Amino acid sequence: MKYLLGYDIGSSSIKAALIEADSGKIIATALSPSSEMEIISSQPGFAEQDPERWWRELIIATKKLQLQIPYKPDEIIAIGISYQMHGLVCVDKNLQPLRPSIIWCDSRAVEFGNKAFQDLGEEFCLKNFLNSPGNFTASKLKWVKENEPEVYEKIYKIMLPGDYIALKLSGEPATTISGLSEGIFWNYQTNSVAKELLNYYKIDEDFLSPIVPTFGEQGKINKEAAEILGIETGTPICYRAGDQPNNAFSLNVLQPGEIAANAGTSGVVYGVTDKVEYDRQSRVNPFVHVNNTGRDKRYGILLCVNGTGILNSWLRKNFFNNSSYEEINNEASKISIGSESLQIFPFGNGAERILANKNVTATFKGLQFNTHNRAHVARAAQEGIVFALNYGMEIMQTMGMELRTIRAGFANMFLSETFAQTFSNVSNCVVELYNTDGAVGAARAAGVGSGYYKNFSESFKGMEIINRIEPEKRSLQQTQDVYQNWKNELIRML
Repeated sequence: MKYLLGYDIGSSSIKAALIEADSGKIIATALSPSSEMEIISSQPGFAEQDPERWWRELIIATKKLQLQIPYKPDEIIAIGISYQMHGLVCVDKNLQPLRPSIIWCDSRAVEFGNKAFQDLGEEFCLKNFLNSPGNFTASKLKWVKENEPEVYEKIYKIMLPGDYIALKLSGEPATTISGLSEGIFWNYQTNSVAKELLNYYKIDEDFLSPIVPTFGEQGKINKEAAEILGIETGTPICYRAGDQPNNAFSLNVLQPGEIAANAGTSGVVYGVTDKVEYDRQSRVNPFVHVNNTGRDKRYGILLCVNGTGILNSWLRKNFFNNSSYEEINNEASKISIGSESLQIFPFGNGAERILANKNVTATFKGLQFNTHNRAHVARAAQEGIVFALNYGMEIMQTMGMELRTIRAGFANMFLSETFAQTFSNVSNCVVELYNTDGAVGAARAAGVGSGYYKNFSESFKGMEIINRIEPEKRSLQQTQDVYQNWKNELIRML
């Protein structure tokens, strides 16, 4: 038997998936830890994690797979990696982390990015980088340079979270063009490293790792990692991508006009285009998509809401005494649309890009002690998350994106019928839910990168639609009216 192995390096957990290469059937999945990994926040707006913790949990997740399917080391054809985007890992000459990773939802670097946007010129940044340097990886590195010079002086390479995991597997630093674009290290006009931003920040270009293709051999498992994981030495790493481009790949969202969504720790809608488009306020962000080539240009436009699953997790701990998410979803489903005028604005996880990098914090509005209970809070939270995503989708539409059908994995908040139906109603789109996730998608992509699959379509054998949700005529207008009231209140807050 031959298998493909995929890893998804999230901020909540590390997921692993094994698929049977010939059939595309999902054979086993595992995650570690069983509860959310801690995000270290020593100051407001700070968010860090230990890269070595990701590696330890990956080892545990792999062992869990092997308990389900005791595969032989040489039965793994190739490995694919998906990872949380925009993080910064700094390593020394011994390839050891110099400090905790500054992860995607950390907002400490906003001022550096905003100043670069002004000093380099907004028109220049948008034309060349398609984004403001904002709070992305390059700006986080500038923060380290200015605030931790003793760390900065020891840096040999900087990398994204997925690059670090590939480093642990192979012992060789490497990155991709897609990865460089998500860190604002890429110039779309020159099709090369964004030297202008690096020079402005006075950052050494040698800190960047060598570029490898998104699909294709990126390195091989070394002896040490092979012995730890029970995989044959020399097994190739054949794919890596940020979690949202990878989520799009996982859902076969590869062509212009196709849309993917995800509602894990953060909430994301990601649309594919073949045009170089940008939002003048950089509230939604274009990056190089996984299937971009010199001949066929593909870019992903990403909108992100930081506080999605993390809001749900906060509610579970503080309102629901650690009840299951299924119980929370059941309670939310019993409350009518609009949660009896209770509104929640899910912006409590740092600066929000869709709000032009403002940190407005989370807000409950209209709470009535004699009316509302925790079930109302559960529904209002799910509605607030959907409404925040729809606010971002309206920005995408001004850039020419057409929203008709949105694909998502049948996972995380899309397990809630209330959430999925609200999403369909407010966007007036069909929502299709599939039996896939980031780790499964990374495994399929590794099959493409290794050449085991001849093309993309062949890699999606075994992917099935679980549910198809259409806008509900009887509740469509009511949902959209509730959204409009929520949106009006948000605009007042801004």
